Amino acid sequence: MAEAPHILIVEDQPSTAEMLTSYFESQGYEVDSVGWGEDALAFVEKTLPDLVVLDIRLPDIDGYEVCRRLRSHRRTKYVPIIFLTEKGERGDRLMGLELGAVDYITKPFDVQELRLRVRNVLRRSNMERLSHPITGLPTSPLSDERLRELLTGPSWTVLSVGLRGLQKFSEAYGFVARDDVVRAVTLILSHIVKDQAPGAFVGHLDDANIFVVIAPNKVEQVQYALKARLNEAMSFFYPYADRKGKQGGTEAQLPHLSVTMGVLNGSTRSFENLEQLRQALIEVQQIKLTD
Repeated sequence: MAEAPHILIVEDQPSTAEMLTSYFESQGYEVDSVGWGEDALAFVEKTLPDLVVLDIRLPDIDGYEVCRRLRSHRRTKYVPIIFLTEKGERGDRLMGLELGAVDYITKPFDVQELRLRVRNVLRRSNMERLSHPITGLPTSPLSDERLRELLTGPSWTVLSVGLRGLQKFSEAYGFVARDDVVRAVTLILSHIVKDQAPGAFVGHLDDANIFVVIAPNKVEQVQYALKARLNEAMSFFYPYADRKGKQGGTEAQLPHLSVTMGVLNGSTRSFENLEQLRQALIEVQQIKLTD
C-alpha cells in the first residue's frame, strides 16, 4: 500500500491545531503539528512533509517568513503550502501567493472545504513530483513503475548504491550540506552511467539509496569508475578546516560518510511484490566503495 500523505500543521492555537490534527488523521493522513515558526523549520530539516498548512500569525516569526525560508532551500522549495489565517485582505492574499503558497484560506473556515483543497493540492503535487527535488533523478511513481516491470521480466540486473552516515553528517553540518552530498554522489553516478552504460535507468529508492537497471556486462566497469571518482571526492564534502584537521591527525571524530554497492539479478531471485524487491535492493549493498 502507498504511504499516507504527510501534513505538517503550523498553528499556535491549540484548539485549532488539535481539531485539524484529529480531523485529517481520521481522513487517513499522517499529521504532525507545531505551534512556532522556528519549530516548523526545524521539523522539515529532519522530515519532509507532503504539505504544510501554515498560519500567518505565529508567536515568533510569522508565516510569511517561514514560507520565505522554505522556498529558499532546494530541499523544501517545492513543498506545497496552504496559508490558513485570520487575515483576509487582498494584500495579504497577494503576498502569500507571491511567496509561493498554492492556496490561501481565511478563518473561520469550512473544514470540508479545507479537506477538498488539501486533497486537490496533494493530487497536483503527486503529478508534478516525478523528479527528485535535490537530484532531478526519477522518483516515485516513475522509479516504482520501472521496478514493477522487473517483477515480471525474465532476466534483469540492478546496481544498487547506498549512502551511509547521512543523518550524523546532517546533524554536524546541516541539511543543506547533506543535500549537497546526495546531489554530488548521484551526479557522479549519473555521469558514469551515461558514459559507460548509455540507456540505463537511474532512479531513487529514497534519498539515501539509488538504483541502476543496467546490462550485466556493464556493472563491473561502472563500479570501478564510481569507486575511483568517489574516493577522490568524499573528503571534499567536509569543511576545509575539518579536512585539514583530519590530515594533521588532530581533529575530533568526524561524522563518517561511506558509499556501498550491490548487484541484484532477476535470474537468481524472484520477488512477489514491489516492497520485497525494494528491500532486497537495500540489503544487497555489501560492497564498500569508499573508505
